[in-house]
Amino acid sequence: MSAELLHGSCHCGAVKFEVRTPTTPAARCNCSLCRRKGALMSPGFAADQLKIVSGEDALTMYQFNTRVAKHYFCKHCGIYPFHQTRKDPLLWRVNIGCLEGVDPYALEAGVADGASLSVVEDA
Repeated sequence: MSAELLHGSCHCGAVKFEVRTPTTPAARCNCSLCRRKGALMSPGFAADQLKIVSGEDALTMYQFNTRVAKHYFCKHCGIYPFHQTRKDPLLWRVNIGCLEGVDPYALEAGVADGASLSVVEDA
């Protein structure tokens, strides 16, 4: 489980970032938001392992349900590059599909049970 420096971006390139995280074990989440966005996420990592290189002003944040997790999206192309987790707000996860040189389809992934953390029905 290597935590090499990886480079990533949203689809339009407005948001660029660097992150130190392993890519495995990768995970999907079954909460209502993640089911819809379908992203493959990295393991959790500390906030200081993520550096926004450019485009911080292009990010918008979405919160729902308990409003603990912070999901960030590019306001131009709509891509989700990373989020602060709800289960442990000190941890972040990155969308593996946004990382340069990493094929998300080549990774096996488990499913995190985010749906069980919901305090409202179907969230």
